[in-house]
Amino acid sequence: MSKETKATAKPEHYDVLVKPLITEKATLVGESNGVVFQVAKSANKPQIKEAVETLFGVKVKAVNTTITKGKVKRFKGRPGVRSDVKKAYVTLEAGNTIDVSTGL
Repeated sequence: MSKETKATAKPEHYDVLVKPLITEKATLVGESNGVVFQVAKSANKPQIKEAVETLFGVKVKAVNTTITKGKVKRFKGRPGVRSDVKKAYVTLEAGNTIDVSTGL
């Protein structure tokens, strides 16, 4: 007799996923069973996969990451640099969905 144990969310999982991104491109990815998250720059693909699976209770098929370099912009006439942003494009298994408009 094996007893099933559901994985519990660890505090590190909340540090990995910063926020879901809701943009025009992210909604197009959502049509093909995917979700886009802003993640910590130090997070790797296995950590992102584990965090999404435990926090949302879904099965992840693939994780692709990109790093968007910060732009040089002017703030009140002075030059400044925006921070770099790491995004994770998470593809879910068939039949799994995440509603990013609701909170955790």
